Amino acid sequence: MSVYTRSFRVRRGSASSSSAGSTPRSGTRRRPAPSTRGEHDVPEPELPPIRLAVVDDHRMLLGALTEWLRGATDDVDLVAAVPSWSELLAHTEFPVDVVLLDLDLRDNIPISIKLSTLKSAGVRTMLMSTYSEPAVVREALGAGALGYLVKSEPVETIVEAIRAARNGDQYLSQELEDALESDGAAPRLSAQERRVMALYGAGQPVKAVAFQLGISEETAKSYLKRIREKYRLAGYDVGTKVALRKRAIADGILLQSE
Repeated sequence: MSVYTRSFRVRRGSASSSSAGSTPRSGTRRRPAPSTRGEHDVPEPELPPIRLAVVDDHRMLLGALTEWLRGATDDVDLVAAVPSWSELLAHTEFPVDVVLLDLDLRDNIPISIKLSTLKSAGVRTMLMSTYSEPAVVREALGAGALGYLVKSEPVETIVEAIRAARNGDQYLSQELEDALESDGAAPRLSAQERRVMALYGAGQPVKAVAFQLGISEETAKSYLKRIREKYRLAGYDVGTKVALRKRAIADGILLQSE
């Protein structure tokens, strides 16, 4: 799946940016290139508007985003704007083409469950949040979202993301893409955690790892659980033994030959 990025950056307080409480400005349109279509060429059929739903439990932001999107472009049809997950599923327009979904809905439903439900219904999901930390972004993408937006993005960026999602492309603004590339740091592991990861990643069963380190099997399992949680918070999925081995090699904990 391709990753689609846009070289826009959010300019805090700039008149050209659209964040909560400001009025969005329409994007600059490039002059169309001269047509190369011949006299008898059949024009390409236009795609129908993207049927969009927005879910955000901050009603003021939901209202502002609704107004921005309704006036931003003709190829996005906002058919639902609701403050909760349950209202999205119960809406008469559901399923839609694309959902802009708040990552931080306070409903105690794991985001992975929501993304799985939407995918099963044929809906493509773009997550949005107030957080831009690389670990949060990685975790969201790892859970199956097609992209991630910070809520202060300009409306032009949001529209680009919606279009990318409809096409099945991943989308990150250039600001988030740069943050991910410059971060990439492995989590800090203790010396014992590194030993456990090296032995387990090399193919040893948990019982053998425990024996070699002189600890109980339950303690070894506890170390593995802690290692996986640290990587999860850093935005890496090491839930399987194969994934953990690959990460151990990438982070220099385990040699490729081991």
